[in-house]
Amino acid sequence: MKSHRHVLTVHVPDRTGIVNITGEVEEAVHESRVQEGLCLVNSMHITSSVFINDEEAGLKQDYLRWLEKLAPYNAGTDPALGGYLHNRTGEDNGDAHHKRQVMGREVVVAITKGRLDVGTWEQIFYGEFDGRRDKRVLIKIIGE
Repeated sequence: MKSHRHVLTVHVPDRTGIVNITGEVEEAVHESRVQEGLCLVNSMHITSSVFINDEEAGLKQDYLRWLEKLAPYNAGTDPALGGYLHNRTGEDNGDAHHKRQVMGREVVVAITKGRLDVGTWEQIFYGEFDGRRDKRVLIKIIGE
């Protein structure tokens, strides 16, 4: 069985954002020369996520708006007012941890005949919830 590891560096200049990384994952699959197997793609940070959905600008904006309603950034530190105890540590990213939990850490995609075996509209995305610095995404490919 072959194994291939690639680390992708993503930099989102804003605090939040969604980046389509499908092309980079496809390139890693090509480099691996795996014809039949699995591709794991996971965020290596606790305030970002990897997920699959449709490449559509409105949908990405909808996700960010929806997540902000679920876990608002400026909630403060008072739990009685919906604030984050985590922010009492001096951090200001309690919301980002919650957003990551909702969107998920990773995806696993089948590889068939040397290509990602995804649905017609499926794309792989990196979701950033505490950005403005480099973050890593692990692409791990196994198979024959």
